[in-house]
Amino acid sequence: MSSAKPSLPRVLTGITTTGSPHLGNYAGAIRPAIAASRSGNADSFYFLADLHGLIKCPDPARIQRSTLEIAACWLAAGLDPERVTFYRQSDIPEIPQLCWYLTCVTSKGLLNRAHAYKAANDRNREAGLDLDADVTAGLYMYPVLMAADILAFSANRVPVGLDQVQHLEIARDVAQRFNHLYGEVLTLPQVQIDEQVGTLPGLDGRKMSKSYDNTIPLFTERRQLQRLIMSIVTDSRQPGEPKDTDGSALFQLYQAFATPQETAAFAQAFADGIGWGDAKQQLFEMLDRMLSPMRERYEALMADPAGIEKVLEAGAEKARAVCVPLVKAVREAVGIRSLVGAQAGGAQAASGAATGARGARPVLKQYREKDGLFYFKLQVGDAEPLLQSLGFADPKACGACIGSLKADPQGWAAQQAYLQPVPADRQPAVVAALQQLAEG
Repeated sequence: MSSAKPSLPRVLTGITTTGSPHLGNYAGAIRPAIAASRSGNADSFYFLADLHGLIKCPDPARIQRSTLEIAACWLAAGLDPERVTFYRQSDIPEIPQLCWYLTCVTSKGLLNRAHAYKAANDRNREAGLDLDADVTAGLYMYPVLMAADILAFSANRVPVGLDQVQHLEIARDVAQRFNHLYGEVLTLPQVQIDEQVGTLPGLDGRKMSKSYDNTIPLFTERRQLQRLIMSIVTDSRQPGEPKDTDGSALFQLYQAFATPQETAAFAQAFADGIGWGDAKQQLFEMLDRMLSPMRERYEALMADPAGIEKVLEAGAEKARAVCVPLVKAVREAVGIRSLVGAQAGGAQAASGAATGARGARPVLKQYREKDGLFYFKLQVGDAEPLLQSLGFADPKACGACIGSLKADPQGWAAQQAYLQPVPADRQPAVVAALQQLAEG
């Protein structure tokens, strides 16, 4: 029932669509993501998370404008829509549809522990308000929508910052729960954290962040770029006095974008006592050389919204070719199906597992429980499991036991040490179901 898996690892990256990108965003997320997309080592998916943007931004004009700016930014920075799948989240109706199916298997307790929801509760508690004051269902359900973003495309790896790791863990938990109930339909994603990506300092030396109002916008015009760089906070050492590179926001910004040779020369200039004004001018000239070609592309893209719209529409078509079969498999798994054959299915369910060979096929499902152990069960349709294993610490051992059962249905009793007791009246049905599995 599961969808076809990609031949290359599938890597999925969500792009926030609120606010304008700055140098810190470029160094920490955009540049490494685009470099990875050119490697040819992955099937790369990049999406504009405009549905998520609605949680934080109630301004329709800003949502639209930010989506345009962010799309133009990534394209100007070198993202090639011919090499990757680049789409807008809201253009994929299967994502909110899958979100509902996942919602139906997601425990409230899991969402109660989500960081964003807990942080909102904490703020309200400190303010003496009701814990859920101003907490929308969108904020509460954010982790499930994120899970749908990932699971809809059978993503193998999802690059995230440390603050997003919990959301990936929730996505895995939800997928495991779904697979436990309905069979192995969903691919469990792996978290990918780039330890090499650092945090750029802003104009005041703190982390570059809009919340600190200390950013350098990525595509600000040339004169404004120079003005901002000249405002970077430095110490009081005069020209001729050696200067430390450690802890210098100016040096860190230069190092993030310069070549190793340029960085070594800049470090030597610090040791030789370069004046702060000259150092800032060198930083400006290096950044302007790097940004000018991208700035020109960005301005051309912003002047052609229809062109960006076409790119996103083409990306949505590629994306839906992947996720439509997956969501169809999910619908089938949960029972949202054509009514043709429903009567036969009902009769089989009523007659129990013994008639499984004439209706639903038997399945051996391997899964992991909250105790950390691996289990499997033999089941036909919605009937009570014919076989239920004990827990395995090693998933390979669990899989080997499943393989033995399939290979030798008549000898299933040899595996009883790994199974819960099977009543005598159920044993013929066990053999029949295993035989059907062995015959394919």
